[in-house]
Amino acid sequence: MSAGKAPEGRMWERFVALGDSFTEGMMDPTDRDPDVFHGWADRLAARLAFRNAEHTGPDGTPDPRPFGYANLAIRGRLIEHVVGEQLEEALTLTPDLVSLNAGGNNYLRPRADKDAVVDQLEDAVARLRETGADVLLLTAPNTSQLPMVRRVTPRFADFTANIWGIAQRYDCYVVDLWTLRALRDPRLWAPDRIHLSTDGHRRVALQAAWTLGLEVEGGDERAWSTPLPEVEPLSRLESVQAHREWARLHLRPWVERRLTGRSSGDGRMPKRPTVQQVDVERLAPHRDRI
Repeated sequence: MSAGKAPEGRMWERFVALGDSFTEGMMDPTDRDPDVFHGWADRLAARLAFRNAEHTGPDGTPDPRPFGYANLAIRGRLIEHVVGEQLEEALTLTPDLVSLNAGGNNYLRPRADKDAVVDQLEDAVARLRETGADVLLLTAPNTSQLPMVRRVTPRFADFTANIWGIAQRYDCYVVDLWTLRALRDPRLWAPDRIHLSTDGHRRVALQAAWTLGLEVEGGDERAWSTPLPEVEPLSRLESVQAHREWARLHLRPWVERRLTGRSSGDGRMPKRPTVQQVDVERLAPHRDRI
């Protein structure tokens, strides 16, 4: 195996997702419906579960495979928390596939030791690969066209380059969000401009599924990467008002937490702390929304 995309036919039965709010799956309104998974990792897990459930043997007879999923990600977590807490717990769950997306919150901090962040991520990947588990890494998205957050683009470019380097050294799969150009559209992001919208989560899940060798709608054309239809841009006044509203509702609380040493994830527990079988029969009526 080489860094990048998995060969078709590779299957997994125990998937564990590690990380921060991006993997926890925030700002996806479908979390109000208990019958529908939300967030890109939940959606990917559902797709993997459906594939296993529909597996057939060489003679074409049904040969379903079990599939379990745990999500240990918690919003606000830094790399040291993910590798110091979630990694240890993940190893006890004996996964054969682990998604690891951590370090982005560190990179958002101007004084972060970027080399130290990358070293911790690489050490975590090395430990996971030693167990025989496959590892799915995600690059940072390109934020150069997103208002108010484009200033972090050079830092995210640095992080993305390091992700590819780690993947090459340890034979990891990589969800390449940097070149998923559709994500440069603010409409695929939630109002806080940090987390994805429902459509954003779905597109990342499709990119991840494609990376893992699953057959997904769009196939080689990668239809999920198609940009949204163009719309009339906001007027200058509307843009200023939108920035002010964002600063009041989202930026100010974030700064206050930084100044007081608090995190949005304080006191929270993982939403899916153990590997549980995914109920594909319950999810089947909602399959077109995953």
